[in-house]
Amino acid sequence: MTELGKPLGLRQSMSWLHTWSGLLVCWVLFLVYCCGTAAYFKEEITVWMRPDWHAKLSAPVSAEQATENAVAYLRKNAPDAERWFIQLPTDRRPILSMFWTRKPKEGEKATPARDRLERRNLDPATGEPLAGARETRGGEFLYRLHFDLHYMPVQWARWIVGVCTMFMLVAIISGIITHRRIFADFFTFRARKGQRSWLDGHNVAAVLALPFHLMITYTGIVTLLFMYMPFGIQAAYKDNDKAFFTDLGFRDRQVKASGIEAPMAPIGPMVKQAIAHWDGTQPARISIERPNDASAKVAVLRDSGRSMNSQAPTVVFDGVTGRQVGVLNEDPKAANQTRGVMVGLHIANFAPYAMRWLFFVSGLAGCLMVATGALLWAVKTRQHHAKRIAQAGRTPFGLRLVEALNIGAIAGVPLAMATYFWANRLLPADMAQRADMEARVFFIAWAVVAIVGQVRPTRGTWRVLLWAAAAMFAALPVLDMLTTPASLGQLPLPVYAFDGVVCLLGAGFALAAWLVGRKKAAGKQGAKQAAGPASAATTHAARVAGELRAGELRAGELRAGELR
Repeated sequence: MTELGKPLGLRQSMSWLHTWSGLLVCWVLFLVYCCGTAAYFKEEITVWMRPDWHAKLSAPVSAEQATENAVAYLRKNAPDAERWFIQLPTDRRPILSMFWTRKPKEGEKATPARDRLERRNLDPATGEPLAGARETRGGEFLYRLHFDLHYMPVQWARWIVGVCTMFMLVAIISGIITHRRIFADFFTFRARKGQRSWLDGHNVAAVLALPFHLMITYTGIVTLLFMYMPFGIQAAYKDNDKAFFTDLGFRDRQVKASGIEAPMAPIGPMVKQAIAHWDGTQPARISIERPNDASAKVAVLRDSGRSMNSQAPTVVFDGVTGRQVGVLNEDPKAANQTRGVMVGLHIANFAPYAMRWLFFVSGLAGCLMVATGALLWAVKTRQHHAKRIAQAGRTPFGLRLVEALNIGAIAGVPLAMATYFWANRLLPADMAQRADMEARVFFIAWAVVAIVGQVRPTRGTWRVLLWAAAAMFAALPVLDMLTTPASLGQLPLPVYAFDGVVCLLGAGFALAAWLVGRKKAAGKQGAKQAAGPASAATTHAARVAGELRAGELRAGELRAGELR
């Protein structure tokens, strides 16, 4: 790499690498950071988006009772399902959830199991479906969006996110090498200094949570390690991934239906036995494979609690006799445990609320880091081409494209998220395929903003969109009060927390919109003030020049008289 025939030094090369590795994927990374940050409170977001849950947060129900209520419902409504899955209530998610994989119908032999998954939510105390329940994916939609994207095959989406994450890791490391005064710059912010202010903001957002940025980027790649590097598995297991994960201890060997009907043993005692095996630790999930069949198996997965390892131990029982037949992940090997801790660090299920808030704030810093980096490139490039833009009267294509994409991503993603929350409360509760419609509204709002940004990528567009985001976020608590059946005093703490956070986000967007408008007004006033002295100077110069020319004429006349 050279500049004017001279080789660039290390820091200059790293600066070039930092700029382009960040810019090329910054818009995807901004989506990943925004949705991933929200996912730290995905359960609380889901509680807010389910007003029918708000009055159900009564006294806690034991795991045995909740399990028996779930099994009773499944026996009645899904007796011939291939698998049952029961998600027990927690302090963050107080509802009993269940899933089952129905048997394929005629013509569905090739249909994947996930496309045959049915979902239900019950009151854990009574085992009855919740009255007035609305279909929604809640915070799970944002969580899945940050690595599965949408409207494309999952494999493609995860590869796209993985490549962008690798670019992000390169940008972070090259940025550290580039900024030798990086920690000194953290304590420096020069307001209203144009490009210098953008750079200071970028440095502060990056250094403020630098350990988090490094951790979340690297562990994000590790979460999908087996998909990105499957070569060893393919060589040893001949594309039999299930056998690999069984040997690794992630799951029990899959059983086939025997075709012999057999009554299931009570599952409540199995849960109680698993709790005793774990010295009182509560279970998180229960899966029943081949229910009501002689080969049925029941797996009780322990709640990870404060353990950083995402691979929690599992106790396996014979579904017919109720006898314990094995344990999984009880004593993981070093490599397996290391990966489990890496994944656990990324998803932060172990984190108490104080640490979860720290992760959330660090994620917001990541959003600011990506946004200010993209805006800094646009500001710097516009200043560099200012003379050419003034002469040609138009913006170069590349710069205009980046400015439009900045509007579409940096203003579009928050607006789409706010629209998603509004759609949750405004769409009819009994609407068919309601969860899909909420997701569709998210992408419609995002597409509208992206189109507006492409048509008119101006400062005025920024101001209008930022004010719109501020209004939509700040008004969500009012919408909550108007659409929640429970009284204000009966609302759970996560609902109050959600309303408080969106109010703060609304205030932040309002401040950004005000600053954009103020800077525009200041620019106009400065231009007028600059034009005043310039025109006065021009008039004075013209007057002086005229006087000089008149003096020269008079001197010429005098010389001519002397000659005569």
